[in-house]
Amino acid sequence: MVLPTILPKIAAHWLFTFYRAARKLRGHAFQYCRSSSATTTKPPPPSPVSPAAKCTVVFPDAADKAVVFGFDGALMRSAALFPYFMLVACEGGSLLRALLLLCAFPLVWALGERSDAGVRVMAFVTFFGLRPRDMDLVARAVLPKFYMEGLNAQVYSRLWLPARRKVVVTGAPRVMVEWFLKEYMAADVVVGGELHVVRVGRGRYFTGMLCGPGGSAAPALKHKALQAEALGTDNAMADVAVVGNASQLDHPCFPYCKEVYVVNRESTKTARLPRDRYPKPLIFHDGRLAFLPTPSAALAFFLFLPLGVILSVIRISIGILLPYKISFGAGALFGVRYRTSGLRAPEPGVKRRGVLYVCTHRTLVDPIMLTAALQKPVPAVTYSLSRLSEVIAPIKTVRLTRDRERDAETMSRLLEHGDLAVCPEGTTCREPYLLRFSPLFAELADDMEPVALDAQVTTLYGTTASGHKWLDPVVFFANPQPAYRVDFLGAVPREWTRAGGRAGAEVANWVQRRLGEALGYECTGLTRRDKYMMLAGNDGVVAK
Repeated sequence: MVLPTILPKIAAHWLFTFYRAARKLRGHAFQYCRSSSATTTKPPPPSPVSPAAKCTVVFPDAADKAVVFGFDGALMRSAALFPYFMLVACEGGSLLRALLLLCAFPLVWALGERSDAGVRVMAFVTFFGLRPRDMDLVARAVLPKFYMEGLNAQVYSRLWLPARRKVVVTGAPRVMVEWFLKEYMAADVVVGGELHVVRVGRGRYFTGMLCGPGGSAAPALKHKALQAEALGTDNAMADVAVVGNASQLDHPCFPYCKEVYVVNRESTKTARLPRDRYPKPLIFHDGRLAFLPTPSAALAFFLFLPLGVILSVIRISIGILLPYKISFGAGALFGVRYRTSGLRAPEPGVKRRGVLYVCTHRTLVDPIMLTAALQKPVPAVTYSLSRLSEVIAPIKTVRLTRDRERDAETMSRLLEHGDLAVCPEGTTCREPYLLRFSPLFAELADDMEPVALDAQVTTLYGTTASGHKWLDPVVFFANPQPAYRVDFLGAVPREWTRAGGRAGAEVANWVQRRLGEALGYECTGLTRRDKYMMLAGNDGVVAK
């Protein structure tokens, strides 16, 4: 009769002991799984090691060592590959290709998202018929933002920064991660699958077939060549390896590592790298998607897209057809959030030349939002604007020519007839940075007022550098709840104008700093040419 009474107490005691041990393990980032002798010349055959079996919790020392990093799940907080294939399919291909990839996800899930077969299915759907040039643009302009947001802060700080030689192994095609790892992270070697390319006529296209290093697909005969590529010589050994899960130990790189560590998954949930600790400032990026397209998020996006297009047409029609006083309420009824502050009534007195409103540039609808806040039409000057945007714009838009004398004459003539809106950055910037202000506006007017404009989206970016710019207004208003903020900062003090003895460059820099302080943005010396050369490989001029 005593045994049934004692057994529950023993079970409760062991459960409590295991619970305390689990709580202690959760606080550690790395679990030590295997160590090989430093004098070993022939690597042992790869064998998966369970992170929960025979593990001692330690923090590896990577100072001045050669370290092999698993990209998926180790250097990155998440081991998921599907969202990044979806980004390539959508931004480098089309919405139809992205929809096909989403339809293929049940098969990928059944095969295993990180398995060799699952990766091959995603690679075929994503890359079949895609041009290498399109993939290069996505790798350079789209993926770095999402990779930077997904970095594991603990792995980056404790292992990546102090490591002497950095080798990264990924289960995805190498072209998807190499540009980011070498340009932003200064990786020495990137090891991943290779995609077949064929030439058709004068063009080159991916076949979608994956080969080369990665998982069980790498032939044993290539192990020595792979060792020489990753570690420098065909008999070298890496000091430390860090992987996201034990299944990655099958990769032919990891048997050549003296110590192997598996990242604790619990520790990565709060290990997001802050923006101020990014390897390089993330100022420019391109692409339409403003969210990481996980399977559930991508499904929700495609279900909402038809409604978003209808909402966009209605919202644009409201701005074109309805009076300003009514458009505020009508826009709010259809989900547009709008906030304005700092607007002052005009002072009575002698009529002067028009006021020059100096605005930050977030989207193409900046001048329209300024006009809505002022409750009167204000012409705007722009460097490049598509024909469709000019046609549907409810205000007058004037195209500048980049000829300084002609542009100065045009702006002076417009100011003689009334107010004028100008965006001296010359192009849009999505991140909290302000580009260099052209000093031309400061040389033409003394009656100026800085206006801080900020746009917020959750699903689609309303700007693009390499895509179809004529779709920018339509895409912006296709968001579930597009938001705009318009802050009037007051007239520029006379001592900071040309009439106060200041040079045009001094006035432009003062206005830039004032706007940066109001928005909490950092001022830079970068120009629109820098942006377009990086993201699109051109100077950003829209052909007539």
